Amino acid sequence: MKTIGLIGGTGWVSTLEYYRLLNQEVNSRLGGLNAAKCLIYSFNYAEIAALNQENNHAGVLKMVTDAAHKLEMCGVDGIALCANTLHFYADDLQSQITKPIIHIASATADEIKREGYLTIGLLGTKMTMEENFYKNRLKDSGICTLIPNDRERAFIHRSIFNELLKEIFIDTTKQRFLEIISSLKQQGAEGIVLGCTEIPLLIKQKDVDIPVFNTLEIHVKAIADFAIG
Repeated sequence: MKTIGLIGGTGWVSTLEYYRLLNQEVNSRLGGLNAAKCLIYSFNYAEIAALNQENNHAGVLKMVTDAAHKLEMCGVDGIALCANTLHFYADDLQSQITKPIIHIASATADEIKREGYLTIGLLGTKMTMEENFYKNRLKDSGICTLIPNDRERAFIHRSIFNELLKEIFIDTTKQRFLEIISSLKQQGAEGIVLGCTEIPLLIKQKDVDIPVFNTLEIHVKAIADFAIG
């Protein structure tokens, strides 16, 4: 079994789920007392948030690269970034490290393609929804991406940072998310990508009448595929 380096803390709430689900996934495949071989580098997210406030992408990339180098020095075989937004830096990071990155958007695109959908709605941080790093991975697989309008994107972004990253889950916030999903469905979305790894802790498939793609679970399965082979 390969050893995985998890770069988490962005935020810790979903990193906790990564560790739990990855171990469960490996055990479900191998049985017995088998569990994942992994190392976790967990950021103090306040430091990254401060750099984001300054629009200091170089500073964030340096932090992520330093974390990856430390994991490489510890002998990991692959790197997983435990947040969708952090994949904004994935291509630049990959050019500076030797171990492969198991990319969350590529894994999500593969899953959508297997299910046969061509148009999806994307929820996430403003960076994930508005920048092209995520949408282009989907586009490369022939998938068209719809995003919420300006006010809806602002609401989603605020909710992630003011509530979900703090392990706060509010019914009225959930209802507003469901209204946004309904609007994307009316615009032609055949499914919804929960493109922030905290969103699946708020929104479940049972809440939505079209398929939802839980990027945390999809990523975990891709990591397990890599680890087990």
